[in-house]
Amino acid sequence: MNILITSAGRRVSLVRSFQKELKRTHPNSKVYATDAEPMLSAACQVADGFFKVPKLNVTDYISVLINFCKKHRIRLIVPTIDTELLELAKNKSKFKKEGVEVVISSVEFVSKCRNKRMIHKFFEEYNVKVAKEYAKDNYSLPLFIKPIDGSRSVDTYIIKLEKDLKDYHFINKKLMFLEYLDHDDFDEFTCDLYFSKDNKLKCIVPRKRLEVRDGEVYKALTVSNSLVPYIKKNLSYIDGAVGCLTAQFFLHKNDDEKIYAIEINPRFGGGYPLSYLSGANFTKWIIEEYLLDQVIEEKFDVWESDLLMIRYDDEILVHGYKG
Repeated sequence: MNILITSAGRRVSLVRSFQKELKRTHPNSKVYATDAEPMLSAACQVADGFFKVPKLNVTDYISVLINFCKKHRIRLIVPTIDTELLELAKNKSKFKKEGVEVVISSVEFVSKCRNKRMIHKFFEEYNVKVAKEYAKDNYSLPLFIKPIDGSRSVDTYIIKLEKDLKDYHFINKKLMFLEYLDHDDFDEFTCDLYFSKDNKLKCIVPRKRLEVRDGEVYKALTVSNSLVPYIKKNLSYIDGAVGCLTAQFFLHKNDDEKIYAIEINPRFGGGYPLSYLSGANFTKWIIEEYLLDQVIEEKFDVWESDLLMIRYDDEILVHGYKG
């Protein structure tokens, strides 16, 4: 009943949550981790074991993972970063033939999530508002510019003055010109959503983003607000969606009905530890669903609202490292 967390990086809290919940039902089972540089990965160091994987663009990445799963009796894989999601989704059946479940949404849904324009169209089909996209020859300032396939806030720009627009913004076909949603008017929320194997929404935890570093939240607050009934009404079923999804929304500070969806990432987000500690135990539910074959009931009222998370840096020491 061993579990593998791929591309673990700094996700120490995620690894520890799986260790804690797995030990409750399978005390002798282990949580492994992978990374391209595992000796430099804090999460790999706290895992029960780890191994080095090639870069995602190397052709034998999937075969390396499968061989490790067979060797160490891995039954469940939990991916963590955007760039590996599509490849794992495409190869989900290969893992299943080896008795390994990958907690990943369908290829079709992952593809939509990886393309910001496609996910905007998806939201509109589900009657969820999105920021307007402008043509590059017909726009209004201020603008928010982001890449169609970006992550971690890389290559994003807030443009308030015409002089701040550069040739790069116009010639780069990946950059989208979007309506700017001002933080003076809107609060930004990342919502952790749990979807069961049958693609049904079981839990929603809105996390208000108070401070972000390098695209990952460092201070956040759980809030039971109008996003919960709104998401429950419009996104109660998503074809192909399973496990943890992180969806980003903007909620107007003075009007609960002004809600704009930004994007969805079909994986655990960096702020998931707050949801977990508030009582939304996605980790346990994944173990119950995928290892114990249990049915997950709705869990909309199991978590604590108004719980503040303040993160800080900690040290992981590796003895005997030769570099």
